[in-house]
This record gives sequence, C-alpha cells and structure tokens, in this order.
Amino acid sequence: MNEQRHVVADEEPGYGIGAVARRLGVPAPTLRTWNLRYGVGPSRRSPGGHRRYDARDLWRLEEMNRLIRSGIPASDAARRVLRIEVVPSAPPAEQEREREPEWPTPKGIPSLTADRLPGVPTVAMLTRAAVMLDSGAVHDWIGAALARHGVLWTWERLVMPVFETICRRQSESGASIEVEHLFSDRLMAALIGLTERPARPTGPRPVLLACAENDLHSLPIYALAAALTTEHQVETRVLGARTPYPALADAMRRLGPSVVFVWSQLPETGDPAPLASLPVLRPPSLIVAGGTGWWEGLPASIPRVASFQDAITRVAAAALT
Repeated sequence: MNEQRHVVADEEPGYGIGAVARRLGVPAPTLRTWNLRYGVGPSRRSPGGHRRYDARDLWRLEEMNRLIRSGIPASDAARRVLRIEVVPSAPPAEQEREREPEWPTPKGIPSLTADRLPGVPTVAMLTRAAVMLDSGAVHDWIGAALARHGVLWTWERLVMPVFETICRRQSESGASIEVEHLFSDRLMAALIGLTERPARPTGPRPVLLACAENDLHSLPIYALAAALTTEHQVETRVLGARTPYPALADAMRRLGPSVVFVWSQLPETGDPAPLASLPVLRPPSLIVAGGTGWWEGLPASIPRVASFQDAITRVAAAALT
C-alpha cells in the first residue's frame, strides 16, 4: 500500500520538494525556510492535496539560488525573484539544452544559468554561465565534466567549443574580454587542482612543462599536466607562461626530467633555435614541442605533437619508459 501511494504521488502534476531539492542542489529544509520566511515556494496543490512546484516556481528558486551564491542576501534575492511572473512553460534544463546563448543578456532578465545540477553541461549552458559571469556555475560544471569524463573529453568536447563560441561572439559584437578571462580563470583553477603529485607516481622522473619565452597561453600545458597526473599517474612540474629559456635550462638541470614539453601558440614565440640550446642531460630528457606557433626547422630530435591526444600519448609513453 505504501508503494502504491508513493507511485501515485510521483505521478501527480508539478514537482515535489524532494525532486526540487535534488534539481537545485539545495537541501529541502532550506527550501522550506525560503517558503516560510520569504514566500518563495510551491504555488499550487495537486489533486491529491500535495504542495507542488510548477515551472514558474522552479525558475524563481533557481534564480534565488544563483543570487544568493553571488553574495546577495536571501531577503533581497527573494524580493527580486517574486517579481518574476512570465517564464517558459518547460523546465529550465530542457529550455537550456543545446541552445546558443544570447550575447549579452540584458540587465533585469532572469538568468538562465542558475541550474545547479551536479551534471555535465552542454556547450551552450557553460557558455551562457560564462557570459553571465557566473563563476560558481562555471567552476562547478567544469569540475563535474572533469570528474565524469576526464581531461581529454572535457578539453576537446567542452572547453574548446566554449572558447570558440566566446571568441566568435567577441568578434561579432565587440564585447569585452571579461568573459574569456573569467572562463580561463575558473578553468585554470580546476586544472591546477588536478596536478598535485600522484600518490603513487608511475615514472621515476617528472615531466617538465613550460610555455615558450614570451608566450602567455599556459592553459594547454596545465591541461596536459592534469591529464598526465590523473590518467597516467605521472608526476609533473609546470613552469607556466613566458618561461625564459635560461630558466627552463636551469630547471632541467635541477630536476632531470624525463620529458620537457614546450608550448608555442603564436608564431611570434615559435622560433625553434632556443630549443636546440637546451642542456643535454644524463640520462637524457626528451624535448617535445606542442602548439601551432612553431616555425619550420625544429631539430630532428624534437618531435612536434599535432593534437592533445597525441601529446598525452607521446609524453606519457616517454615518461613511463
């Protein structure tokens, strides 16, 4: 009999508090508090007499959750969301699915990025969160993608398409660069969190990663370091952007790395001559060049990788031998 009552309740129209709590990632007691204190709660009753949340209620709660996370007091957030009257009839997650985000969202329009589900977002959802400067959503969603699918999938299927969309929208609208900076910052934070020393390193010597001198594009080397650490248990050291070649040489002598990976994204930083002057160690370090900036004329002993997958495979294989 209890099972029958449960099934009937689940089939009643609207959303119960448990379903809404799971959807938002907000505890049910908190939802009850928002309802009692601020009047932000279920606005209808099912035929069975149960309080149910409809689509408008969900949008209000999602927006309130976003505002509170951004630092706005709950009472002020409630006053704002109670003014929301017209919302799409479908649940927010369905409205969001695979839709190109508008640029930019005018002030006063309810955010469509407030869904705090711990699931993996679409490219459109993550782009919209970046456009709204919702650093919490960007951070949470990137973390969810990394945890569920790994670094390679997240980089190729999510991160790069988001960057392409952001850059295209910037060129079309002349919008500011703050969206790209916020997205890069949250991505960097997520990747750095994965590059800690493995509990059981599988290689005897670490991999050293650096950008070419004067190259500022360090995200690819952090992504590679994260993939090597999490997927191959390879210990890494990242020197970051604009690494002078003398400093790279000193680091090589101190660490004795198995592999030295040097990234050049732009032709201005792709002169291969300094790579030939890096020290020859015993045992030797394999030097690998990555990025589209390198000129012709790389030394024969220095392979150039053509893709992220190629970089992971080549560097991991050399580090584990």
